[in-house]
Amino acid sequence: MRAFKGKQFNRWAAGESIDDSDLCQAATEALAGQVETDLGGYLFKKRIARSGGGTSGGYRTILGFRKSSSERIFFLYGFPKNSRANITSREHNVLSANAQVLVDLSDLQIDALKTKGSIIELECGQ
Repeated sequence: MRAFKGKQFNRWAAGESIDDSDLCQAATEALAGQVETDLGGYLFKKRIARSGGGTSGGYRTILGFRKSSSERIFFLYGFPKNSRANITSREHNVLSANAQVLVDLSDLQIDALKTKGSIIELECGQ
């Protein structure tokens, strides 16, 4: 499994003190089918517990990946659970288009985005 986070998601996660190890755990669970909601268009909602708390006071993340036979997963968006219930239809459209582009990229294109700093690869037990 290769897990990635976008530049904006990385800033948000750092501001919320969400560890990469928590993201790796969430990615592993998501690829195993343990997601809260399939939003369609390669988008999935996955909860992450707040450090020192349970999932009830945690975060919601929007992930992009192929449901079947996926080796790559992308953290696209996140927000505290207590701030909102879901993304808007406009956000869904933008995130879905972004997810489709990302999941269709070749490894060479992924490496170019990493070099450019547009995405960051998580070190998930590699």
